[in-house]
Amino acid sequence: MNQPTLLTLLEAQPDAYVSGEEISRQLGVSRTAIWKQVRKLEAEGYVIEAVPRLGYRLKERPSRLTEPELRAKLQTRVLGRHLLLKAVVASTQNEIRQLAEEGAPEGTLVIAEQQEKGRGRMGRSWLSPPGKGVYMSLLLRPDVPLPLAPQLTLMSAVALCRALTRVTGLAIGIKWPNDLLVEGRKISGILLESAAEDERIRYVVVGLGIAVNLDEADYSEELRARAVSLKMAAGRAFDRAALIGEVLLEFERLYAVYKEQGFEPIRTLWEANAVTLNKTVTLHTAQGPFDGIPRELDASGGLRVELPGGGWRTVYSAEVGDAAPL
Repeated sequence: MNQPTLLTLLEAQPDAYVSGEEISRQLGVSRTAIWKQVRKLEAEGYVIEAVPRLGYRLKERPSRLTEPELRAKLQTRVLGRHLLLKAVVASTQNEIRQLAEEGAPEGTLVIAEQQEKGRGRMGRSWLSPPGKGVYMSLLLRPDVPLPLAPQLTLMSAVALCRALTRVTGLAIGIKWPNDLLVEGRKISGILLESAAEDERIRYVVVGLGIAVNLDEADYSEELRARAVSLKMAAGRAFDRAALIGEVLLEFERLYAVYKEQGFEPIRTLWEANAVTLNKTVTLHTAQGPFDGIPRELDASGGLRVELPGGGWRTVYSAEVGDAAPL
């Protein structure tokens, strides 16, 4: 007979509390050891209720994606058709870069249930609790010059914004260049990394992190003021496999438009969904901060900013801060 574990004891009585005394007796461990095991299970996505004098109860098991489920939701011709689903990785970006260097085809997709070192723009970390978000990286091999790579970042933001708006019904907007916000709080992160040769792009890896079914308890107090999940914003949970399918479908549609018609249609869609435009803000650049009013994108994808004293400045890399004093 197998040695029982905390999880098997809780699963054996799904609608009842198991006392700490009973768990301690069956496992032969201390109350402190039980609490450590509870914390470990919670880190894996289990929701365990602890009530004094009653004990512990398993409330929710982590949702797990499966390859058959994902493939059933795909409506694309190319994107996601070469699919790798991982339980835990350091970063999906690292995984797909290795595949890209080994010659993986365009459209290759790596999805992880959990990232230990998920990262976003500017070297920031990305919160990646298991079973609650979408953490994936997509391989593109566009035939475009390296200076046009920022256009793909803007295209990615538009595709993700349109897909999530359609699925959730939420009012989602784009903050320069590719953060998606709901009522001022961030719901996703996009990170594009490219490899080039002779000023031509060899490949681009598109990292997408989406806070889907995270709960308030998953965020630190500091993050709660700046981030939110789709579940928290909409008041309901979402099918992650279906959401991934919709994101890839919209991405493939816009990628085809970009290859056939260039950046102009993407520019129009980005401006239509932007929350950054026509407000006085502080922009933080490598040369230092400055105030201005972002008005539009230029033909290459730069952000054209009207300056307070007259004149214009175009930026290609900047963090948009809070509204500046008028």
